[in-house]
Amino acid sequence: MLGLKLPTDPRWADISTLSLEEILTDHAYCEQKAASTIISIIQFHSEHLDLVNELAPIVTEEWGHFRMVLNEINQRGYTFGMQRKDEYVQALLKFIFKGGSKNDRLIEHLLMCALIEARSCERFRTLSENLADEYLQQFYYKFMVSEAGHYRLFLDLAKQYKPEAEVLKRWQEWLDYDKEILSAMKPRVDRLH
Repeated sequence: MLGLKLPTDPRWADISTLSLEEILTDHAYCEQKAASTIISIIQFHSEHLDLVNELAPIVTEEWGHFRMVLNEINQRGYTFGMQRKDEYVQALLKFIFKGGSKNDRLIEHLLMCALIEARSCERFRTLSENLADEYLQQFYYKFMVSEAGHYRLFLDLAKQYKPEAEVLKRWQEWLDYDKEILSAMKPRVDRLH
């Protein structure tokens, strides 16, 4: 369904090596950044009222996710650590076409968001299927379902502003790039991405 060309490295998926405190902290910041990114898209493309109307509820949902993860950190007596540089997202930002029309930039950002949501969905599935804690299995299952919906929404929105064949061609390039950067990156068991 997600179309990812490289599955998560098994070293990341080895749940026994993960620090739940670190993963929850990183997850919280990922949700916060997702909300901020969507707000930026809305601000820069406010002329597309349909886009604004589709994305506004996602901002609320992402911020709600941040609060849910923060609550989980607090309930477990963990420390909400410092934000870290997201090497994966930094690498994705380098792939965005520079220049072009405002519409071209919108498509690039929507596709990047779709890819981040797809990769997050895959990671959440891994957590939901492998964590020993049944509560956290359900916790991450709900995030997995949500991210899958966001992934589809971003792709569908991109197709509203550019011919579908062009969007799908560029999407394949994004998927190839995702595979390339993840192949080169050392897996971090203290990061979601």
